[in-house]
Amino acid sequence: MAVTLSTPIKRGGQDIAAVSITDTIKQAGSLRGLRLVDVLNFDYDAISTLLTRVTAPALTPTDVAQLDTADFVAFIEELTPFLTKAAPSVTGAAETASK
Repeated sequence: MAVTLSTPIKRGGQDIAAVSITDTIKQAGSLRGLRLVDVLNFDYDAISTLLTRVTAPALTPTDVAQLDTADFVAFIEELTPFLTKAAPSVTGAAETASK
């Protein structure tokens, strides 16, 4: 999943127009040192740290600080499904067999 930035990040001689959330977000280690309650409350410092760990190209703290607010919110929207419990699925075969 990629976030298309409304204001590209300028790094060196290039413009970064889209940034992806990598599969690293699926690893509990990406939350290392962060208070989960802060991440779930979308605390700026917690989300900024998390974004530096799970984006490609990797965002720096300076990149995150300079993001347009709408782009920062777009990242939060992309992170949310990984931070919340999935909706209950249709009853699986294993559950049906045990009833």
